[in-house]
Amino acid sequence: MALALVAGREVPLDEDELRGALRRCMLLLAAGGDPHRGLELGGRAVSALADELDEPARREALLAGLRRLLPEAPDAALLLSDPELAWHAYACGLLAAELGTD
Repeated sequence: MALALVAGREVPLDEDELRGALRRCMLLLAAGGDPHRGLELGGRAVSALADELDEPARREALLAGLRRLLPEAPDAALLLSDPELAWHAYACGLLAAELGTD
């Protein structure tokens, strides 16, 4: 999750769009109970955020970031081999950052 978030620094996101998407996902977390419980890659809020922010250019920017990190972070290969997992890990990282968790 953290690796995907670092790799996604260059993902083009509009701040207003991101804030709105994160706000809606926080409501999903709250509707499911404690919004500060652990996040799950396949969880409702993470999947909703991944779907809402999904665009081909954004996915490509994330994969490009992962390729740049590969020499220093060999674990990036796992995410590069599964772009869907990488995208969900990125969304999970964004949501974790919003929650102020690791």
